[in-house]
Amino acid sequence: MIRVLFVCLGNICRSPMAEAVFEYKVKNEGLSEFVQADSAGTGPWHVGKPPHTGTLQILKARGIPWKHKARMMREADLNSFDYIVPMDEENLKEIQALPQGSAVLTKLMAYAPHLGVADVPDPYYTGRFNEVYLLVEEATRGLLESIKQKHNL
Repeated sequence: MIRVLFVCLGNICRSPMAEAVFEYKVKNEGLSEFVQADSAGTGPWHVGKPPHTGTLQILKARGIPWKHKARMMREADLNSFDYIVPMDEENLKEIQALPQGSAVLTKLMAYAPHLGVADVPDPYYTGRFNEVYLLVEEATRGLLESIKQKHNL
């Protein structure tokens, strides 16, 4: 099983959106028995809460199912996941400050370099959930293609 962990600050906006969109793509390609996703945050503010209403509205409008309660990233995640995918540079630095693990650590937007965007912006304060969805949609496609090629799926 190839395991992917999406990481943002509070685990209620970007990372649960990426988790749901990615899992939807995985299921539609018939790869659910080979690839699974989860998400986590680097901060404790929203632990146990569902995704932000902005994220839920985006997912519902596109018919993308979700199952999520916010959690914090744990050191054990660095070895229990194959890929850890932070949403921005701040999240990346928080993860890099932890002991090194075996997971491949790459920001999400690295999987959509043609967009010329380094980070997925946090919509918590701006409300720009649609913009985030468009980035997540494209970058998760690139991530899944990368995984399929690397693991011969």
